[in-house]
Amino acid sequence: MNRRTFVALSTSAVGLTPWYSHAFFFNDPPKPAWLKEWVKINDQRLESYQKYRITDSDSQAYGGCMDGNDIPNPHSTADFIKRVSLALSNRESAYYHSADLMNQVGLALKFLLKIQHEDGTIDLLETNFHSTPDTGFIVKRLAMAYKQLAASNAPGSEKILPDYKAFLVRGGEALKVGGIHTPNHRWVVSAALTKLNELWPNPAYVARIEEWLAEHIDMDADGQYNERSTYIYSPLTNRLLITIAKGLKKPELLAFVRRNLNMTMYYVHPNGEIVTEASGRQDKALIGTMESYYYAYRYMALLDNNGQMAAMCRLIENTAAMRQAEFLDYMLDDSFLWKELPASKPLPTNYAKEFLGSGLVRIRRENWDSTLFTNNAAWLTFHKGNAVLQGMRVAASFFGKGQFQSEKIEKEGNSWVLKSKLEGPYFQPIAKEEIAADGDWEKMPKSKRRQSEIQYLESIVRITEGDNGLEVDIQMQGTDGVPVSLELIFRAGGVLSGVINHPNKEKAYLLTATNGTYQLKGDTITFGPGKALHKNVQLRGALPAVDAPTVYLTGFTPFKHTIRIS
Repeated sequence: MNRRTFVALSTSAVGLTPWYSHAFFFNDPPKPAWLKEWVKINDQRLESYQKYRITDSDSQAYGGCMDGNDIPNPHSTADFIKRVSLALSNRESAYYHSADLMNQVGLALKFLLKIQHEDGTIDLLETNFHSTPDTGFIVKRLAMAYKQLAASNAPGSEKILPDYKAFLVRGGEALKVGGIHTPNHRWVVSAALTKLNELWPNPAYVARIEEWLAEHIDMDADGQYNERSTYIYSPLTNRLLITIAKGLKKPELLAFVRRNLNMTMYYVHPNGEIVTEASGRQDKALIGTMESYYYAYRYMALLDNNGQMAAMCRLIENTAAMRQAEFLDYMLDDSFLWKELPASKPLPTNYAKEFLGSGLVRIRRENWDSTLFTNNAAWLTFHKGNAVLQGMRVAASFFGKGQFQSEKIEKEGNSWVLKSKLEGPYFQPIAKEEIAADGDWEKMPKSKRRQSEIQYLESIVRITEGDNGLEVDIQMQGTDGVPVSLELIFRAGGVLSGVINHPNKEKAYLLTATNGTYQLKGDTITFGPGKALHKNVQLRGALPAVDAPTVYLTGFTPFKHTIRIS
């Protein structure tokens, strides 16, 4: 089958229009230099897969790929198939039209078909079995890779494409009817069905997509998706919504992508990392860079001629260049993305902005930034280039529940204020009529007992901008004499000065001097003054220490201390 014939068969029913897709596979422009480099990076990643391939023909998993724990699985195998397909299909690859790789991908496809369930699903062996969402993740990416390979005229491809199609079509049967776990899974399934519908149009695919879209897009007033997963699922959702918008000619979905991309500009640290601490998913508090957003920023920059989104692309190119190539299939799928970006316009680098939906405040002043959090024990972070204060926490030894966090952030004048109030009661004998005949304590709950000798702990944290940084005023009062421990948790790899080693704990330091410093790669955070009235830094009821260099300030209630960070 030649290239022109394939395109006619696979896209004739889609009804391409200028806004839907700017890729015409029989007339693509030359690849730009950066995309050719991505193809070479894909080659490098592909080489690393060879040690995970199962080459023993007597093995039940022959042809498949293992994960890092030596478990053959569909995800590693599918990623191998995707990478090989892209390499075989692009002249810039060292493996273009490789007969050996064609044989390898054929074996991998047979393994993938072997472990695909009769209902079309696959398993995520870590946790999900007969999983429609995980089938969607794989089908979405393999459908794009299939299109590349089928259009390439690679010798031997005609022998493996039937197995390729069989896996995808069987997966489509699962996607038409299967359920989901999380909000983004709806769009994973819908985007996968969209790509299948481009290859093999099916009204049932579209009907299922419409069923999921009828639930509306899960976006708050700030522009953030329900899961608040800034490193993993927000950028994923942007890619998925663009896919659905293009494939089903629904440009209204792009409005949600625009809103999220505009919001995300305010979530970027000066070194190109992204705020993750408010995530509701597994990327919470991970160190994350912006590569996963590149596709969406590039697409919208070109579609809208948007200079700020173009500037975000260039920022990502400068801070996460190698990792961008993980989305090579997206870029090859639409040559519209190969165009030159518009001229950059300035990005926001000087602001104080609330994001109530995510329960945080972002403050950035050019080369430093801070994030304040509600409902989070680590209620403040501070970044200054490469030097990072990962979190500030404070706790008191108050009835095993003295770890401070605040349900809300309030603006009072020039300050942001976080508060909490705790009670520590004792309990009187239970009423006679409530006494359990068998003396079972659980049958005489505290909720039925009168409280007495109630102790109180009121905590107020007031954060105010100062000279090139923040002033953090902490007041904890109520019951007197309660031990307090304030933690400054820094990123590993830097050098602390002006502090003393804790005598009993590793990676723990006390600040007794006027100021301490933390330096990493030429950037310095200064903090102080110190206070160290005791050495009990791991208080009962407080969260365990983080495995990171941590500076402690200690005292007793009434605890009043202002620490400056710059």
